[in-house]
Amino acid sequence: MKLLYTVNSPYARKVRVVAAEKRVELEMVEVVLADPDCPVSQFNPLGKVPVLVMDDGDAIYDSRVIVTYLDHRTPVARLIPDNNTERVEVRRWEALADGVCDAAVAAMLETRRAPEKQDEQVIQKQMAKVTLGLAKLSADLGDKKWCAFETFGLADIALACCLGYLEMRYKSIDWKTQYPNLAKHYAVMMKRVSFKETIPTGY
Repeated sequence: MKLLYTVNSPYARKVRVVAAEKRVELEMVEVVLADPDCPVSQFNPLGKVPVLVMDDGDAIYDSRVIVTYLDHRTPVARLIPDNNTERVEVRRWEALADGVCDAAVAAMLETRRAPEKQDEQVIQKQMAKVTLGLAKLSADLGDKKWCAFETFGLADIALACCLGYLEMRYKSIDWKTQYPNLAKHYAVMMKRVSFKETIPTGY
């Protein structure tokens, strides 16, 4: 199996971390989406990363589907609970963390447009989602070490990938000062080998 990814994608990082934590060997293929010869569209009609290409040429996407597949591939270090109630809670954490990333990416892409084509309302709307999302993530974490059920899992990985993306792209957002519990959680996660080995190049 091979993973098509971009080094700064928080969604691809989530998959790379899960693969490392699960000890699933993947051939890592870094791509450049803007490259005319980029192979991503051959496997994902949406043209997005990450994409997990199977040995038979079939492909799995997006990140939430890939991490589900990887977590069930081996019983080592289960990251998604089998219990339905617990599983839903973990996936909700993932959805919120990914949603904050979605909004941050959308705002960033808008700022990269020519100044005369930028829509300030779009930027403000997306950044409001980031602000509200961070507040909710902090409130839900509280003073806990881990996001859900006192156990390291996918929720923690998704949260840390989200915070890592904000740290890379949005230096102006001082979330570490505003939400010290998120900063503490992030510091713990960054000590893990899986996170050290997947640090984006944009830092």
